[in-house]
Amino acid sequence: MSGLIIGFIAGVIGVAYFVYGKRAVKLTPMIAGGLLCVYPYFTSSTLWLCVIGVALLAAPFLIDY
Repeated sequence: MSGLIIGFIAGVIGVAYFVYGKRAVKLTPMIAGGLLCVYPYFTSSTLWLCVIGVALLAAPFLIDY
């Protein structure tokens, strides 16, 4: 059940990142947003869902393209 909730939250934030990246014409938020929407389908462990999610959430702030 927690994996479903984490996946839903990651998807919502991923859509927001993608829309922001598209409007601001920034590649890093668009890629991070797309990956945030897709990665929960390939990850089953709750720990890895959180670790990958936090890394993808921080990526646009750490990588500036």
